[in-house]
Amino acid sequence: MVHMDGKNSLDYNFRFRDCFLGAQMLFVAFGALVLVPILTGLDPNVSLFTAGIGTLVFQVITRGKIPVFLASSFAFIAPIIYGVQTWGVAGTMCGLAAAGVFYIILSFFVRYFGTGIVHRLLPPVVTGPVIMVIGLVLAPVAVHMATGRTGDGSAWLVPSDTAAIIAGVSLVTTILVTLLGRGWLKLVPIMCGITAGYITCLVLDFSGYTCHVIRPPLIQAFWPTTHLLSFYL
Repeated sequence: MVHMDGKNSLDYNFRFRDCFLGAQMLFVAFGALVLVPILTGLDPNVSLFTAGIGTLVFQVITRGKIPVFLASSFAFIAPIIYGVQTWGVAGTMCGLAAAGVFYIILSFFVRYFGTGIVHRLLPPVVTGPVIMVIGLVLAPVAVHMATGRTGDGSAWLVPSDTAAIIAGVSLVTTILVTLLGRGWLKLVPIMCGITAGYITCLVLDFSGYTCHVIRPPLIQAFWPTTHLLSFYL
């Protein structure tokens, strides 16, 4: 579509607030990018490297029109786990490579026949239950992390009460921004939840709780040294 002034309405003009959208996508994708290899027994370093290469290729092909970061897909968790247990990592990698080739072929179909073919083959009644099943499979991982444990629940990382407070603040903030946010703020609810959770970590760490917070250098330079009171009876 071309306006009367000769400009293409599909041309992308960078705006500073788009950085927040990209950052939100980075945090969301990074969580999946690290979590999926850990759950499936693969190497997270390989995932980080290939995701970076894939994102750069994607941005070059789309000419930077879509500020997204490509990462792992939760849909592959169950097949990867089964493949690693049955055929090993090498055999599973062959299957993943074949899936990538299939995606490329599918992209050409979408390019020439439009997105309608995807909606006909995979209507919401099909994709919806699949997404629900993926969420239910990952629910125990979310519960473990929200209570301060590792994804598989094998070890404790943070005291359970501290983790519950941080997770609760992050969740409530994300929900409130999604429901009550206005303008571009409504587009970055996850970013707001992450920020609220990090601030909560700083507050709890300052008050004496152990949150294992990674403080930026500027905050670290001015962070006071606190000592809890000890009573001897």
